[in-house]
Amino acid sequence: MTVKMIYVTASDREEAMALARSLVEERLVACANVMDGVTSVYWWEGKVCEGPEAVLICKTRAELVESVIARVRERHSYACPCVVALPIEAGNPAYLDWIKTETGG
Repeated sequence: MTVKMIYVTASDREEAMALARSLVEERLVACANVMDGVTSVYWWEGKVCEGPEAVLICKTRAELVESVIARVRERHSYACPCVVALPIEAGNPAYLDWIKTETGG
């Protein structure tokens, strides 16, 4: 089984929490961590922008990544949300098994 970590930025804690709850309730992810108080600096529509955001880090099976991306895109307030999947190379085997179990794998 291959597991992935999915990194998402959201406009604020409220949006990140709503996304987290939805993804966990739908069993698309086993766990989602919400961190707010992040400041992002980025290019948007031809200029450099800066603003507060919240970060969502989710853990899931590789087979569910496309479904997670689709669900975030459906529910996100941004026209182009950051949703990227990163490999988990190694970890506590019991935790990795838990991710599999909680996502229906």
